[in-house]
Amino acid sequence: MMRRRPPGLTQRVLVRLALHRPELRAWALYDWANSAMVTTVVASVFPIYYYKVAGAGLPPGVATQRFALCTTIALATTAVLAPFLGIVADFTAAKKKFLAAFLVLGAGAVAAMFCIDAGEWRLASVLYVLANVGAAGSAVFYDSLLPHVARDDELHRLSTSAYALGYLGGGLLLGLQAAWIAHPGWLGLPSGPDLPARAQTLPVRLALASVAGWWLVFSLPLFRRVPEPRVADPRPWNGATLAAAARHFAHTLRHLRSYRHAFLFMAAFLLYNDGLQTIIKMASIYGAEIGIGSQALLVAILLVQFVGIPCTLLFARVAERWGVKPTLAVTLAAYAGIAVFAFFMRTAAHFFALAIAVGCVQGGCQALSRSTFATLIPARHSSEFFGFFAVAEKFAGILGPACFAVAIQFTGSSRTAILSVLVFFVAGAVLLRGVDLKAGRADAQRAGGEDSSAATAL
Repeated sequence: MMRRRPPGLTQRVLVRLALHRPELRAWALYDWANSAMVTTVVASVFPIYYYKVAGAGLPPGVATQRFALCTTIALATTAVLAPFLGIVADFTAAKKKFLAAFLVLGAGAVAAMFCIDAGEWRLASVLYVLANVGAAGSAVFYDSLLPHVARDDELHRLSTSAYALGYLGGGLLLGLQAAWIAHPGWLGLPSGPDLPARAQTLPVRLALASVAGWWLVFSLPLFRRVPEPRVADPRPWNGATLAAAARHFAHTLRHLRSYRHAFLFMAAFLLYNDGLQTIIKMASIYGAEIGIGSQALLVAILLVQFVGIPCTLLFARVAERWGVKPTLAVTLAAYAGIAVFAFFMRTAAHFFALAIAVGCVQGGCQALSRSTFATLIPARHSSEFFGFFAVAEKFAGILGPACFAVAIQFTGSSRTAILSVLVFFVAGAVLLRGVDLKAGRADAQRAGGEDSSAATAL
């Protein structure tokens, strides 16, 4: 009998990362594709372009306020649509179709940003809202494919690997964009101080357009390799299906509230993630407003990407030693300190320090929140519960940017408004203290074998 050769180093690494099958790699690659949009359009290049070009001529603080309102509108729109459409996709076996529709919407809006000229803040606002709806909506259906692609013992590793790939992919593209924005001659683009305005903005507009191409191209493996999850009795797209989805939506809401600690944890997450998402979305435009240069802002965002990869893995080790709740409390305390530090920020060096601090805690906070919630819900209802957690994870930043915009309206200062996010971290930490993880896990285990008669009736 021939002895089976042991797997090589590459295969062992891929198994460790849960990337050893084509469908696993194809699924994770979408994080690489989609994160470029978040890194460039949400967090760095576009906010600066919106403030300096699209919002040119607006009074101080107004561009920042309108950008915050656009963020709020986009997140609110998706938060309302996503849970219901997610259930419809489950009923009709159309997860990939919904993902493709939101992908085309988002990538199309980003590509159209190439046409934004000076003073066209209305066009910029509409395209930014559409791009955010597309990205956030596609992420819901992307996340919903995870339990169908990976086995139970691969879920955490695959999700973590995809998160790291997102940091890496977004960081690499942003690095290339920063290079040609700083040195347009490298791409044969016109350069020099006496160029007409549209030629001066060409490198930035090409950077935005490159996100659309990156997003679309690296999404193709998912559509080729990841199969549409099978549904035993797929329903047609008609009024009866929509009515059944609405009933199922109401049932899931009632069902979640019967698990006290899971519900309390998700409420805490909604609050502190509001603060986290506000910092991510408003940092660049806030930095631009207080006078930090565009190149310094881009370098700072790159620091977040590459610091985040090892620090996310480090926080997983810390949680094993200290426990999840103390580790999450550390990340929230760090974020509160970041908000206070941002109030006093004056120089590019300050912004770099802020970026490193965010990179150290951002991935750990989000990854530990997702894995902790998984321990507080019954396994047989995981798809329903995680549908709502996906909404919380992606769209919790609704209230934060809205409060940021309101604070600017009343105080006339973005510097004062940045302190408003402290409320979310403090409130989230208070709710987190009330979560009993041991009791929550026991509740989930006891409920694991129970049948949901209400869900069956649907």
